Amino acid sequence: MKIKNNFKKLATLGLAASAVSLSSMAIAEDLRIVSWGGAYQKAQSIGIFQPAATAMDITVNEDTYGGISDVKLMVKSGADKFDIFSSGAGSCASGGAEGVLEKLDYSVIDVSNHLPGMFSEYCAGADIFSVVAAWNTETYGENGPRSWADFYDTEKFPGSRAMRSKVDGQLETALLADGVATADVYKVLDSEEGITRALDKIRSIKDHIDVWWTSGAMHAQLMKDGEVDMTTGWNGRFDVAKKDGAKVSYDYKTGIMDWEGYGIPKGIAQKDLAMKYINEMMKPEYMAEFAKYITYGPTNKKVYELGLLDEDLARALPSHPDNAKYQLTISQEWYAKWRTIAAEMYTEMMTE
Repeated sequence: MKIKNNFKKLATLGLAASAVSLSSMAIAEDLRIVSWGGAYQKAQSIGIFQPAATAMDITVNEDTYGGISDVKLMVKSGADKFDIFSSGAGSCASGGAEGVLEKLDYSVIDVSNHLPGMFSEYCAGADIFSVVAAWNTETYGENGPRSWADFYDTEKFPGSRAMRSKVDGQLETALLADGVATADVYKVLDSEEGITRALDKIRSIKDHIDVWWTSGAMHAQLMKDGEVDMTTGWNGRFDVAKKDGAKVSYDYKTGIMDWEGYGIPKGIAQKDLAMKYINEMMKPEYMAEFAKYITYGPTNKKVYELGLLDEDLARALPSHPDNAKYQLTISQEWYAKWRTIAAEMYTEMMTE
């Protein structure tokens, strides 16, 4: 009887140990990813995040965040909040330069079919979007601002404006409005004097900027509510807002083409699993599904080559050749070098 009881105790202990082990394994197979919320993250969740998690038989928990500054704070404070973040290329370049991101392992992450320049040491490109000048069609009809010069012309286009509260993609609009050729924008911005020139151009319309928006959901809502007559913002957000009844339009001739991708904060415990998950998300099938919910173009050229999108949708995307030919492409190198300084100067301009 005693031996039997001891055996039962050992069996119970063994089961408990197995339960702990299984629990640890379950925790080890969980990942946390953060993005921007709203229509964009909904499209990511439906098209990419959850299908990729299912394919890998892991659990991926989603949340929102405030951008690369949150990543920097998390790493520098030693906090442990998320494993992967969705980010613009320029912000990833800035984080990489400050040493708060893991270098991505491209022996694990397959980007062999990516369009040129759509991945970097710290960011695996997922979608291509454009910063555009959008306008309220109730105010201007279909004759809204077709160039950044128009956006900054308060006599030709009187009315209220909104701009982003972060520097990303905003200084470029100012220099293009100020007559700088597309090919020369980042040459001019490669000094504090050039940054000041761009900020002075924004200051020239500051009295007409009613809102400094903080998220894509916010600038889409501004147009849905008719709160401003025009705003900078992301093409896909405006397309979703238009489907929801917003009186909004834009022209890719104002486009500043950028790409969004996935990065990994420095020092996370789940680095290896995060790399494998990012690799899964690079597959063309996910990118094509994502584009059905928001009009951002794929970075994987196989989406086009395999005909995974219908022609009408493909032609609505910023990376389609008919649209891309007009646009300035964001410079990762400039953001890696200047973003911190430019962000401080931009915030000072907003608040002065």
